[in-house]
Amino acid sequence: MARTHDEPVDPVGDLDELLTEDELLIEEQELVQLDRARPTRHQRLGGAPRPFSWLLVASAVVGLWASIELVLTEMKVLEDPLASLGCDINPVIGCGTFITTWQAHVLGPPNAVLGVLAFGALLGVGVMFAAGARPARWFWRLLVLAVLGGLGFVVWFAYQSFAVIGSLCPYCLVTWVVVIVVAFNVLARAAQGGHLPVRGGAVRSLVLDRWLMVGMSLGLIVLLAVLVFWDKWMLVFGL
Repeated sequence: MARTHDEPVDPVGDLDELLTEDELLIEEQELVQLDRARPTRHQRLGGAPRPFSWLLVASAVVGLWASIELVLTEMKVLEDPLASLGCDINPVIGCGTFITTWQAHVLGPPNAVLGVLAFGALLGVGVMFAAGARPARWFWRLLVLAVLGGLGFVVWFAYQSFAVIGSLCPYCLVTWVVVIVVAFNVLARAAQGGHLPVRGGAVRSLVLDRWLMVGMSLGLIVLLAVLVFWDKWMLVFGL
């Protein structure tokens, strides 16, 4: 129907009618480039950015590798308790000390077996997001709870390593890095998509500073490794 001279003009509505879906997508991408914390329509509907999806896939593969190596190492120790292990690098870094401890079986089965299951599930999630899936909000919240649980386990096991066992498992260190990277990125993307009850500055901080948080967490682990095992490092380097 033709518009009469008395009808109000809606320039925004007219613009939306003139723009194609592809042009709207390009416009939205340009807005996201201007504001990195701004979610895309795909994210608001439950999806995830492609780089985030592949980050989950890559992290899961690395975590799976480390967990499988731990499982194989434990099998080797069970067959021969005196076996020489390639992961025993020096008095500070080695996995032989951990294999038979209760901390390595805190939930009953070996932690490494649980790691294989967890990282296998993470791989599936990453592939799902990479395929363009848009899961419901409850899925995102369940994913957040899972990564927070993983982060809590890393904190607990790090305390056991530094304060009780007195050494560091190299494969465990790999899984710590993976969990920390995944946890902060999942928290950031969940908040950005509006799946968590956080708004405004908290969302911007999680999205824009997530790699800073990852770096600070890993830096803290390195600092503790240097300070707590200072005397052992002196022996390792003959100082």
